[in-house]
Amino acid sequence: MSALSLADLQTAFRSACLGSDSPDLAALVDGERIGADARLRIYRHHVFDSLSTALGATFSSVLSLVGEGFFRMLAREYIAHTPPSGPVLSEYGADFPDFIERHERVRDLVYLADAARLDWALTRAYGSDGGTALTAAALAAIAPEALGELRLRLRMGVSLLRSAYPVDRIWAVAHGKDDASIDLASGGVELVVFQRDDDAAFARLTRGEAAMLVACDGATGLAVALERASDADSSFDFATALPKFLNLDILAAP
Repeated sequence: MSALSLADLQTAFRSACLGSDSPDLAALVDGERIGADARLRIYRHHVFDSLSTALGATFSSVLSLVGEGFFRMLAREYIAHTPPSGPVLSEYGADFPDFIERHERVRDLVYLADAARLDWALTRAYGSDGGTALTAAALAAIAPEALGELRLRLRMGVSLLRSAYPVDRIWAVAHGKDDASIDLASGGVELVVFQRDDDAAFARLTRGEAAMLVACDGATGLAVALERASDADSSFDFATALPKFLNLDILAAP
């Protein structure tokens, strides 16, 4: 039996838990009553079960839409190829939506990757320390001649999602908040995802509102942001959009 350094032992154990063969490790854990394969299978099952459960909590819409068995199949393949790189399981799964989009067995579920992206955005918003939100009072205190150069930015954890499908309604159906049938050809949506009290939420945006929020990058002045919004949507009305943004608490204080 070859001796393994601590680092090599940890690497071999990690690989074994993710399904790879490790003869040196197998020799270390082999026993008379329970063989190495059976011993390692216990750990392997625990790892995949725990990580699949964590992914199911994060991607609850996907879990609901495809069912427990199919979701665990997807999760197992994802875990084997993309194991966690950090200790916080709520931060695991950032590229799971891209994995779903590439997966052959969900090719017909064209909306599923975007449903996963909405799940991930909600998880990111929920766990974010958003910082202080811009208020109407703070905005009113800025000199009028300086407003055109005001560089707005989104609060931490706020994200924008564009989908070719009505993914907000798909999310509602997946979570039992809507039982109406959905026509995937009815058109896409622009969403803003944000923290709200001790939860996370999302709201629909017009094309102009979405264009303006894209320009709220901390580098683009307000005058340019408004031009981009109007270019994207001739009906864009800043007087309507601003109260909406302030009510949602999605803009950061200067």
